[in-house]
Amino acid sequence: MRLLRNEYPRPQFRRDDWLPLNGEWEFCFDDKREGVKKGYPAGKTALGKKINVPFSYQYEASGIGDEEVHKTLWYKRNFTLPAGKERALLCFNGCGYTADVWVNGHHAITHKGTFAPFSCDVTDSLTAGENTVVVRCVDEFDPSMPRGKQSWTGKRFGCWYIPNSGIWQSVWLEFFGSDCIEKHTLTPDIDTCSFSGEITSLYGLADEAEITVTFRGETVKKLRFSTDGKRTPYCVRLFERDSVDESHYWTCEKPNLFYADFKLYREGKCVDTAHTRFGMRKISVDEHGIVCLNNKPIYQRLILDQGYWAESGLTPPSAEALKTDIELSIKMGFNGARKHQKFEDPYFYYYAEELGFLTWCEMPSAYRFDPDEQAALLAEWQEIVASARNFTSNVCYVPLNESWGVRKILLDENQQNFARAMYFATKSVDSSRLVSTNDGWENSDATDLVSVHDYSYSGKNFTEKYSEDTYEALYPQGRKLLSYGVDYVGLPVLFTEFGGIAMSSEVKNGNWGYNSAAENAEEFFKRYEDLFAGLSACKFQGFCYTQLTDVQQEVNGLLRPDRTPKFDVERIRKITAQKIVQ
Repeated sequence: MRLLRNEYPRPQFRRDDWLPLNGEWEFCFDDKREGVKKGYPAGKTALGKKINVPFSYQYEASGIGDEEVHKTLWYKRNFTLPAGKERALLCFNGCGYTADVWVNGHHAITHKGTFAPFSCDVTDSLTAGENTVVVRCVDEFDPSMPRGKQSWTGKRFGCWYIPNSGIWQSVWLEFFGSDCIEKHTLTPDIDTCSFSGEITSLYGLADEAEITVTFRGETVKKLRFSTDGKRTPYCVRLFERDSVDESHYWTCEKPNLFYADFKLYREGKCVDTAHTRFGMRKISVDEHGIVCLNNKPIYQRLILDQGYWAESGLTPPSAEALKTDIELSIKMGFNGARKHQKFEDPYFYYYAEELGFLTWCEMPSAYRFDPDEQAALLAEWQEIVASARNFTSNVCYVPLNESWGVRKILLDENQQNFARAMYFATKSVDSSRLVSTNDGWENSDATDLVSVHDYSYSGKNFTEKYSEDTYEALYPQGRKLLSYGVDYVGLPVLFTEFGGIAMSSEVKNGNWGYNSAAENAEEFFKRYEDLFAGLSACKFQGFCYTQLTDVQQEVNGLLRPDRTPKFDVERIRKITAQKIVQ
C-alpha cells in the first residue's frame, strides 16, 4: 500500500485554507544536466517516471527505490487552483540541497539547504483552473554542504547512511488575502507571566494585528494593535492562572498549552489568520550552574533519536509514527530526545509539546572545513533556529557535533572562532535556549554546557574518571574534553552520548554496535544497568543514551527499525528512570 502524507504539514502555525500537493508527481533523473535545455521548467515535457512525494527516490516508499547516485532530479505536478483565492503561498518543509521552483514556467524561488523549510508567494504565476509546478533539486554530494548522517559517497559506511535526495518533506499551497504573516516569534516569560515576540508581514500592507489567547477552552486575552510596517514587536501580559501553584506551566508531567490565533487586518478587513500554541515554560542555568526548567532543577533523561525508517529513510511514514516514537521513549523512562543530525518533521515537535517531552535541536553536519562549509552551515542553521525557536519542547541547540566539519578545532584558531560564531549566531536568533556548541568533546569556551561522549563498556569507573578536578585533563574516546585554552568554569556537565549496546546475533554482514555485543537479553540488561549505575554516581545533570532504534547498518537501538522493542520495556524503564542523587 502506498504511503500518503496528507495531514496539514505545519501544525504549529496552521492556516485553515490550504491544498496538499503530496502524492504522485512526474519525475526523472538528469545525470547529464540537460533539463533546462530540454525545456523542463516550462512544465510541458513529460518526465517519464512517477514518484510518491515526499519520499526520496532512494527508498521504497517513493515507488522507485534506487540507491545509485543521481545528483540532479526533476519533479512536476499539475494541480487545479480552487476558485475565489486571493493570494497563495507555495510551501516546502524540506527539499535538498539546491531547489529551483517554477510555476507555469515562471521561476519562483531558489533555496539552498536540505533541512530548513521555505515558501514563496506564487500568486502572480497562477491561472484559474489547471497549473503546473516544476522543481529541480541538485545535490552535489559535497562534504562541504550540511548533510548530517547522509553519506556523501552515496553508499553506507561507518555511521553514515543511504542519502535522502530531492523533496523529502511535505509540499502544499496555502491561501491568504492581500497580506500574510511571513514569520513570527513567540517567547514565553514565566517570571512576568507574559509572552512576547515579533510579527513579520510579507508585504507590510496590514495596518493592524490581533492576538487571541485561550487556555483550556477559555479566552484569557484578546489584544488588537496597530502594526509598524513589515515588522511589529508585541508583548502580551497574562494573569496568573493560579495564585498558589504554577498549575498553568508546561512541564514533562503536565504539558499545559495555551492556544493563540494571530490575525492581520487591512482597512478593517481580516486578510490572514493562523493558529499556534505555546507552553509557559523557561529553560535556564541558575547561579550554581544547575539546569532548570521553570526555575526548578531538571534532570534530562534523553534518548538519541536519528529519525530513520526502513521504508522511507529520513522521511517519517506518517505523523503518527513520530508520536509513536515519543510514546515508546516515555514508556522506557526517557523524558526527552536529542534529535541527532536532523531537523525533524514539524509533527515531532508538535507531539513532543503535547506529551511533555524535551527536545534538543541539532544542526546536520558538513565534513570539510572551508569557506563554503562555513557559509552553508551558518545560513541554514539560522533558518532552522528561526523555526525551532517557536517549539515549546525545544530546550537546547547543538550547532556542531564531535568536531565534525571542524576536525582541527582543538588547536586551530580559525575553527575555534567558527565554533564561537555558531554559538553567537544561535543566540542572536534565540537567546532563550541553551547551546551545546560542539557536543561531545573539544568543548568550546563559548557554550552553555559541557558535553561528554563516552562509549565505555562499563560504568564502574565513571566516578573516578568524571569529576570537576579531572575535566580539564580528560580525554573521553581519545579526544580532549575541552579545547586547548578552555578552562572548566562550573558549567553544567551532561553525558550526551553513551551506551550503544548491540546484540551479537545482529552484528553480521557489516552491521555493528559500539564495544562488544551482548550475547543475550540478560547480558544486555546487566551492562545497561552497570552503565546507569556508574552514571548515576556522577555529577552529571543529564544523559543521552544511544540510541532509540537500529538505523541501517548501526544495530545498537533499543527498538528495531519497525519500532518493535528488542527488550522488556518495563525493565528498561526501571533502570532508565531510577532516582539519581545530585
